[in-house]
Amino acid sequence: MTSTDRRTREKAEVCGKILAAARSLFIQHGYEQVTMRQIADAIEYTPGSLYVHFKDKRDLILALCRHDFGQFHESLQSLLRDEPDPVTRIWKMGARYMEFARRHPRQYELMFLTKCPADVEPDPEDLAHIEDPNQNGYAFLILCVHEALNAQRLRPDLTDPLAVAQTLWGALHGAAALYITFDNDPWVRLAPFEDAARLARATVLRGLLRDPVAVDRLWDEEVSGGAR
Repeated sequence: MTSTDRRTREKAEVCGKILAAARSLFIQHGYEQVTMRQIADAIEYTPGSLYVHFKDKRDLILALCRHDFGQFHESLQSLLRDEPDPVTRIWKMGARYMEFARRHPRQYELMFLTKCPADVEPDPEDLAHIEDPNQNGYAFLILCVHEALNAQRLRPDLTDPLAVAQTLWGALHGAAALYITFDNDPWVRLAPFEDAARLARATVLRGLLRDPVAVDRLWDEEVSGGAR
């Protein structure tokens, strides 16, 4: 390993520590209440060392969002590339969404359970990706819904792709939020995560399709290991 490679790796490790500390503090106390000094103290760094990597707190949270959403979008790319059927893509996308919530609850909490601070405007380069299904998971879901509508796979009374996409997202978001909020809570008994996640996906998709029997095939393939 060259000295340049070593410096690159060390810089990435430091950035990772800063992002992890910032994520945790933002979730616990809220973005507005957290200072750069508190983030530095959490990892036993000087505040000045943070400014080597991030201009300010806004720059830090934007980098955090790019990192976490990028990690999620990366998990969807093979579906966009390799799965031609829009309904199957919606089903598998739901599985990956729920798996992301299960594996990365802290990231999920900041991404989907925390409101974006009013004073943090996205950069133009971030706004340019909003409609790009290769860069934005919600745009990818809307694309799949459009294709399912055009292929007449959804109920004939469903004509608004945004309403359908929000219904799909809302059902899974609620299921994921329950587990992040109440997992290991002694007052709430929850079913096994995978069982509840699969049932949530099947129930909402079955209610949207012209031929709900298609969900039975997707369910059976997933349970048998053929859908992942």
